Amino acid sequence: MQNIKIAVIGLGYVGLPLAVEFSQKFPTLGFDISQTRVDELNRGFDHTLEVDKDYLASVISETGFCATTSTQDIASCNIYIVTVPTPIDRYKRPDLTFLIQASETVGKILKKDDIVIYESTVYPGATEEDCVPILEKMSGLKFNEDFFCGYSPERINPGDKIHTVTKVKKVTSGSTPEIAHKVDMLYQTIIVAGTHLVSSIKVAEAAKVIENSQRDLNIAFVNELAIIFNKMGIKTSEVLEAAASKWNFLYFKPGLVGGHCIGVDPYYLTHKAQELGYHPEIILAGRRLNDNMAIYIANQVIKLMIRKSQRVESAAVLIMGITFKENCSDIRNSKVIDLIRELEDFGCVIDVYDSWASPEEVQQEYGIELLSDLPKFANYQAIVLAVAHDEFKGLSLAKNNGQVIFDVKSFLPSSDATL
Repeated sequence: MQNIKIAVIGLGYVGLPLAVEFSQKFPTLGFDISQTRVDELNRGFDHTLEVDKDYLASVISETGFCATTSTQDIASCNIYIVTVPTPIDRYKRPDLTFLIQASETVGKILKKDDIVIYESTVYPGATEEDCVPILEKMSGLKFNEDFFCGYSPERINPGDKIHTVTKVKKVTSGSTPEIAHKVDMLYQTIIVAGTHLVSSIKVAEAAKVIENSQRDLNIAFVNELAIIFNKMGIKTSEVLEAAASKWNFLYFKPGLVGGHCIGVDPYYLTHKAQELGYHPEIILAGRRLNDNMAIYIANQVIKLMIRKSQRVESAAVLIMGITFKENCSDIRNSKVIDLIRELEDFGCVIDVYDSWASPEEVQQEYGIELLSDLPKFANYQAIVLAVAHDEFKGLSLAKNNGQVIFDVKSFLPSSDATL
């Protein structure tokens, strides 16, 4: 593959690892609208911790990779890979704001024969129905005549140092058979796990949203089991371990389901289905159950406090973990915040400890001031382990003074109550 110059648009959890890998094969630039983010990356530091500091520094030194906020810097590129967030709004509807803005940015500098590849999670049809018209309008070029598109859904698992970008098979697609082949060959240069070429962009888009929708439904199922088994007075974790002794049992743990993928992607699929006149039942039922788990957990904590004769009003409660998953700094769409707000509504005074999360980001996003150090557990009427960070494994939470210890993830051996 000759004369390729790549620009990766959006340098978050998805874009940065991708840009770093491509930079070792082709001239590659990273683009982001945040000057702060660009500055830190050019200094060789990634606050998301997806790319190791030493590795990033070596890549910058060896390849000349750099990040920029200037569209003129990336105007000479001929392949643009868009990796911006696609969240949902307060009404659980797809929010394509960042995707539209990125398409406008690329459209202004798009040239004949350029290829725009989208990796952001969308509903089937979004690339060609929502993004392409913007590219055409901003560039004055004709789709599939003057420029082309591809779609290769991201499969980054934040915090996972085993299933990294190059070690997970990549689904690829293109707007024409020839472009699909080019996109597939491009990713084959860095994806050691191989690629899976599909027949259309819509198929690739659909594959992405059902991956996480499937996980969402499986977790919703075990969350419902947890509610049922709690009423029966038996431990869900013990039941699951017993069931998992069968070779084909799918093992999922109950808990809070948030983040930028599992807690979001089902709404992209159901949005498109509803546009087509079909009203999904199973997918939305699973999402509703998972969305309401924070309320259920808060109520269980309060009930246990009352049973132990703890005063609820002004009770000191420690929440351990605020990121959306374990061993990860990502706080986007964390459902722990729903748990915190629910306990605050009961009148509890909440402290939050999480050494993985950025105090500045938590303050900005949720208005919460994180504790700088792990506090004395005896100072709290209730302790809720919300996120199963590895650093919590060795903690000894002695049950003293009628204290409630609620382990959302069935993680600690000393739990008074476990889902």
